[in-house]
Amino acid sequence: MLEAMMSAEVGDDVFKADPSVNLLEEKAAKLFGKEAALFFPSGTMANQTAIKLHTQPGEQLICDKFAHVYNYEGGGVSFNSGVSCKLVDGHQGMMSAGQVEAAINPPDFYHSPLTTLVCIENTTNKGGGACWDFEELKRIKEVCAAHGLAYHLDGARIWNALVAKNETPEQYGKLFDTISICFSKGLGCPVGSVLMGSKELMDKALRIRKILGGGMRQAGYLAAAAVYALDHNIERLANDHQKASEIGKILKGLHYVKKVEPIETNIIIFEIDEKILKETDFVNQLAKNDISIIGMGQGKLRIVTHMDYTDKMHESFLSTLKKL
Repeated sequence: MLEAMMSAEVGDDVFKADPSVNLLEEKAAKLFGKEAALFFPSGTMANQTAIKLHTQPGEQLICDKFAHVYNYEGGGVSFNSGVSCKLVDGHQGMMSAGQVEAAINPPDFYHSPLTTLVCIENTTNKGGGACWDFEELKRIKEVCAAHGLAYHLDGARIWNALVAKNETPEQYGKLFDTISICFSKGLGCPVGSVLMGSKELMDKALRIRKILGGGMRQAGYLAAAAVYALDHNIERLANDHQKASEIGKILKGLHYVKKVEPIETNIIIFEIDEKILKETDFVNQLAKNDISIIGMGQGKLRIVTHMDYTDKMHESFLSTLKKL
């Protein structure tokens, strides 16, 4: 990947003159069957741009209560677009078509915000890397079509879902109006996401990206990493899923672990039984063994496997867990 970056042909992407960025955008759009794509420095900026494309200030989007656009994008929904979120109490970050339909505000009732957008996250971060049932996504699309709502996919970890469920990018491209995909997670790139949709929407997205400060010059060095990742790093995600499953099995057998949430891809969320061991003590003991994990609040701890988490690290981690 570094070799691909260092040998990249570059230009000025602010003027759409970087051949490596153009290649990435064309490659991503073709992969998902969309008309056009636009390179972004972050997934958050790509999602925020999509929300801005589909809404006007004072309107409302529907998302699950665990959604990244609500929990982990700094309040950008309200700050950037002046939009509120109608939160749905789904399962592992996934809501049903019936729940979506029930959350739509009556369009002629001017006392409530006008519902204009539905946002989906696949896989779900706070839901523990869970994958949506594609048939349910299709049913939600039908609800959106019936009520004139836009449909956006936060596909930060869509690659994990595709591998785990044996699905194709084209399936998702046909379903959603806009899709954001990330390269700096499972695919191992240092930076970058892409937003995809119709050419008309991406032309508008270019202006919004500029406003948000996302225009970059010789961004081809970053785009080249993403092109390499698309060609080489997707199938290997199954290795991450396998490691996550093995970690989960060990955790379930430890007497001080109270709960391990279902593991479908590369994210493990679990809880420590604080009657036996304090969460902070557990995290500190791991840190003494040069192992870092993330607390999500509310007693939940998170582990994510990825391409830089090696087989050697994996064996060391499993051994450490057994000895604690």
